[in-house]
Amino acid sequence: MTTHNTNLIRMANQIGTFFESMPDREEALQGIATHLKKFWDPRMRQAFLAQVDDGNSLEISPIVLAAAREYRALIA
Repeated sequence: MTTHNTNLIRMANQIGTFFESMPDREEALQGIATHLKKFWDPRMRQAFLAQVDDGNSLEISPIVLAAAREYRALIA
């Protein structure tokens, strides 16, 4: 895994940590996806989703992984 991809996963997990404290899990998942869409450029989002697809998702936190899978269309 490249340093760039490791950084993307680290950043995504930090976003997930912030949203994980929300009592409404569905709102948290959507918040993660919306944040990625608004603040990450398309190349970053594409590289991150490739990590999800490649099965290299072991380092991705469960809440971020759930958001990526459930709200993929929003993120892409």
